[in-house]
Amino acid sequence: MTTLNGKPLSLPRSMLDVSLLDYLRDHAHLKGTKFGCGQGLCGACTVNVDGTAERSCQLNMSDVLGHDVTTIEGLSATVGGDKLHPVQQAWIDEAVPQCGYCQPGQIMAAVALLRQNASPDDADINDAMRGNICRCGTYDRIRRAISRAAAEA
Repeated sequence: MTTLNGKPLSLPRSMLDVSLLDYLRDHAHLKGTKFGCGQGLCGACTVNVDGTAERSCQLNMSDVLGHDVTTIEGLSATVGGDKLHPVQQAWIDEAVPQCGYCQPGQIMAAVALLRQNASPDDADINDAMRGNICRCGTYDRIRRAISRAAAEA
């Protein structure tokens, strides 16, 4: 069964060739996932599919059949729904965002990293986050927020 932010998702056949990004924004009305480059290079459209960071602009809906898709809007549900995910809280505590456009993708990539590696060092963080571009250059704060979330988990 396919789920979107923890809820079952039933797709008509006509939606199978729609990109995951377009489905999220235009059909599910989840605007947190951003269109950046459309080529999977910038990371603005990153969501988690079965806990792994994926570029939603590079996947069709047929690619996620039978998988669990989590967007920035569904992230708090993964920790009970009544509070922020620890990565979201660390982002606030470290004052990461400036313009904020890339932040949903950055956060989703960070969550996937911490799921795979609960205690990443700076090299691990740099490697995992390499494909997520921040035009404002808040990389030091991003790294601090991920380290903070790891330490507080």
